[in-house]
Amino acid sequence: MSAHGSLRRHRFVGAAVSLSAAVALASTLSACSGDDPPKKAYTVPTSLCGIPVDPALVKAALPGGDSLSMATTKPNGGTVRCNLSVDGKEALSLAQAWWGDGDNAAGVAQGYSHTDDGVLSEDLRFVHTGRAGVGKTVSACKATEHPEQDLYAVVETRDTGVDDPDAIEKLLIAYTKAVEGTAACG
Repeated sequence: MSAHGSLRRHRFVGAAVSLSAAVALASTLSACSGDDPPKKAYTVPTSLCGIPVDPALVKAALPGGDSLSMATTKPNGGTVRCNLSVDGKEALSLAQAWWGDGDNAAGVAQGYSHTDDGVLSEDLRFVHTGRAGVGKTVSACKATEHPEQDLYAVVETRDTGVDDPDAIEKLLIAYTKAVEGTAACG
């Protein structure tokens, strides 16, 4: 065999060994970094800013972390927002907002981030993505302060990496139904 043929085989074997070593190293580093999501060490209360919601549904839409805090804001005359923060960073917002009578969930969703190309329910009351959703309360939800408006429930994740359409849909439906059972629904 010529020296040239031996050199070519040596380069091929050397490259294959280098590639194998790189794959092994990447696998080891991946295993060390722990592909498990961060633990959710906090406890979610059964009532979020006065609205009873199943803590498991809320936790599914939150990122991992150690502590959970909650604050209510009223950014305008027709919205009440419950903001949840994990380890001091805003993670999830649940809101009740009054919108014009005759609007629908798909139209109202356009006013909220991360609802583009959302899935619309068969009854047209809910639209959601993996990060946000809007639900229209039943038509019996009327208030004297908002005589020509309908009440909507809104769920929005913040930039936390949570993108789970199933979790958002379940939380949105449960939160909307919980809002329907409160004084906010008149």
